[in-house]
Amino acid sequence: MRIIKTKSYEEMSKKAANIIASVVTLKPDCMLGLATGSSPIGTYDELVKKYEAGDLDFSEVTTVNLDEYKGLPKENEQSYYYFMHEYLFDKVNINPEKTYLPDGTNLNSEEEAARYEALVQSLGTVDLQLLGLGRNGHIGFNEPGDHFEDGTHCVDLKESTIEANKRFFESADDVPKQAYSMGIGTIMRSKKILLVVSGEEKAQALKDSIYGPVTPEVPGSILRFHPDVTIIADEAAMSLIK
Repeated sequence: MRIIKTKSYEEMSKKAANIIASVVTLKPDCMLGLATGSSPIGTYDELVKKYEAGDLDFSEVTTVNLDEYKGLPKENEQSYYYFMHEYLFDKVNINPEKTYLPDGTNLNSEEEAARYEALVQSLGTVDLQLLGLGRNGHIGFNEPGDHFEDGTHCVDLKESTIEANKRFFESADDVPKQAYSMGIGTIMRSKKILLVVSGEEKAQALKDSIYGPVTPEVPGSILRFHPDVTIIADEAAMSLIK
């Protein structure tokens, strides 16, 4: 596990974008696993800048997203489909037919989880998986629990996750209570994992993920078993780590 400490969110985002850009440059037809939420927005902004400068070509890239809210249509501004198009897909030359997310409008949880897992597996191995870290240590929407989920599944979101995400909605009542998420097993099968963490509110989760016991109660702790993980975190997120 490689840990990079940065002074700011902006520096974190630039370093993360450089790592992703190197993967795309060395393997133009790579498969990227993508994350949503506030943590990777700066990374996507930096990737767009590289594309606009003529330094990056996404035309052969395939992407698979970690998760999607169950019940939200694609055109909903809080859906992760909308998020990805707003911050990355519509700003670069990626082929939309090669971008994949769980279908939040499929309310049959078992059917959608099985469909998306089979799809991801059929596409091959993810070359680089980008992750954020939840305040409770979740990765993707794999919430703290009594076991690590292997494949894509439907998650009942914890109150702490709903509370953290309500800032994106008019009220907490509007936050979906379930989501589809890649499982821990799916994430861990990626060749390379890049975790970006920013903010003092993530400090305890980051410390527990790096130095606490490996436990499904802190889903991020499983990353210590992956052979190629890079963590980029700003000073605030690293504030509890000496």
